[in-house]
Amino acid sequence: MVNSGCVIYKDFKRPSKELIEAFRGVPVANIDDCMNRLAAVSPEIKPIGKPGVLGPAFTVKVAEGDNLMLHKAMDLAKPGDILVIDAGGSISRSIIGELMTHYCVIRGLGGILLDGSIRDYDELAEMDIPIYARAITPNGPYKNGPGEINTPISFGGQLVRPGDIVVGDGDGVLFIRPGEAPEILAAVKAVMEKEAGIIATQNREGTYPRPWVDAKLQEIGCTYFDFWEEK
Repeated sequence: MVNSGCVIYKDFKRPSKELIEAFRGVPVANIDDCMNRLAAVSPEIKPIGKPGVLGPAFTVKVAEGDNLMLHKAMDLAKPGDILVIDAGGSISRSIIGELMTHYCVIRGLGGILLDGSIRDYDELAEMDIPIYARAITPNGPYKNGPGEINTPISFGGQLVRPGDIVVGDGDGVLFIRPGEAPEILAAVKAVMEKEAGIIATQNREGTYPRPWVDAKLQEIGCTYFDFWEEK
């Protein structure tokens, strides 16, 4: 019998390293554009220290203000994994601080994403691991559970599954299902090539052709005047 809400799956299938690495350096904004501009997590979740994260999602669901399951997850996660922690968006108590984060660094984890609060900001901001979080508070957590490890979770308004590809930069974070990744990557590369051409035109000619702007203004019935002066 499964104890719903208190479940641990020790492992899961990870995408190939080649597929993950194909997204290195690819702007999150361009990926989001190719996912109908609906894929990014809440803008309230921001980088702590230097931004940038890439790897497979190792999902953790904790009770609000409690980090028991995160302690277990740190032991189970493999090098390169990104801990994606659903703390329910609660920010009243920190879920992770200096000691736990240092342990993640020592274990070679690829990053920490927390829909909740951290503490020990000054120390975490200097550590050699990408961290994204919703808030900061010195209030510490409880350690009673329950929670889940490696089940589908909600993070910053987005569904995340174990093994989803995590991509983050200074703009934010999103998640890509491995089965959809090749098609998304091809679309993103086409967008990047198009944007490179636009920038080349701007540099060469000093122009930015956008016929859709005037077409849209005409469509909405915008009124033009040649000159403004107070009457």
